[in-house]
Amino acid sequence: MTRKRVVKQHGASSAASKVQSRVQRDEAPSRWWLKRGLLALFVFFMLVPCLQRTLPELIQHLVYTHRIRVPFFTDLSRPSDLSLNHTVNMYLTSEEGISLGVWHTVPESKWKEAQGKDLAWYQNTLRDGSPVCIYLHGNTGTRAAAHRIGVAKVLSALGYHVLVPDYRGFGDSTGEPTEAGVTTDALYVYNWVKERSGDSLVVIWGHSLGTGVATNAAVKLHDQGRSFDGVILEGTFNTKGQEMPVFTWYYWRLPGSGYLFPDPGEENKALFPSEENLKKMTCPILFLHSEDDHLAPIQTVQEMYEVAVRAQNAERVKMVPFDGSLGYLHNGLYRDPHLPDSLQKFVLSL
Repeated sequence: MTRKRVVKQHGASSAASKVQSRVQRDEAPSRWWLKRGLLALFVFFMLVPCLQRTLPELIQHLVYTHRIRVPFFTDLSRPSDLSLNHTVNMYLTSEEGISLGVWHTVPESKWKEAQGKDLAWYQNTLRDGSPVCIYLHGNTGTRAAAHRIGVAKVLSALGYHVLVPDYRGFGDSTGEPTEAGVTTDALYVYNWVKERSGDSLVVIWGHSLGTGVATNAAVKLHDQGRSFDGVILEGTFNTKGQEMPVFTWYYWRLPGSGYLFPDPGEENKALFPSEENLKKMTCPILFLHSEDDHLAPIQTVQEMYEVAVRAQNAERVKMVPFDGSLGYLHNGLYRDPHLPDSLQKFVLSL
C-alpha cells in the first residue's frame, strides 16, 4: 500500500504569516484612530450641551457678542476724536451698579455753539423744540461703530438731537447684558430724556438687536398707559419659531434631547418676541430694510410689517425697502441719499 507523502511547505506558510502579521500591524493604528475619533465625537456632543447648561454666559455672549468691543483702542469718552465735534459723553445710572455710557449729539446747526460747552448746556438744549432720537444699536461693538456714527450724523444733519447709549456690558457700560436688563436700560434713557425735553418729540430708532429692545420697551411703556411718539425699526428680526443659532442645532433634533438639554434661550430669556410686541404697539412705526440684508431676510420683515399693519393700520405703519443692488446689507442704510427724506417725512407725520 502506497502512502501519500505530505510535504509541508514551510516557505509558503512563513510568507503567509508575515503578510497576515503585517496586515494586523497596519490595521491596528487605523482602529486606534477610529476609536479615539469616536470617543472625541462623543465627548464633543455631550460636553457642549452640558457647558451650555452650566455656563449660561456662553449663550449670553453668543446672543450679544458684547465683549467684542470694536473699533479697538477707542476712547469712548472722547467722541470728538471720531469727528463728532458737537457731541458730549456722559454716564447714566439705569439701576444700582449699572452705569451706561451715552453720547448726546446736538443738531448740526448748533455745532459752533456747542464748542467747549459742558454737560449742563447739552441737557438744556433738549428743550429747544427739536425732535430727539434715541438710537438703540445692535449686538457686537460699541456706540463708536462706523455705521452707528453714520446714523447719528444723518439725524443731526436733519436738525435732531441724537442719544446713543451702550447697553449694560457694552463699550464702557458696566454690568452684563440680559433681555430684561437692556430693556430697562432703554426705558431709563427714554425717561431721562422725557424729563428734560419738554414737549419735543422723542423717537426710538432700533437697529438689529435694538429692534427687539425697542419693541420690548414699547410694550413695557404701553403697559404703563404711555407710548413712544414714534419707532423706527431698521434691520429687524423675528425670533418666533426659531432655534438658538450657532452650533446648538444638532442635539435638538435627537429624540429626547429637548428633555435632557432644554433650550438655553429659555433659561437666558434671550427671546425678544418682536412679532408679539408689534401686535400690542400703538405708536407709529417705520420699517427700514435693505433687500440684500444677509442677516435678516426681507421676506421676514415684510411679514413683520403686515403684523404691525393689522394691529394698527397702513397710515400709522410704513415700510421703506432699499434696493439690494445698492449693497447696503445689514448695516449700510445710513449711506443712502434718500434716507433723510424718508426719516423727515416720518417725523413730520408724528
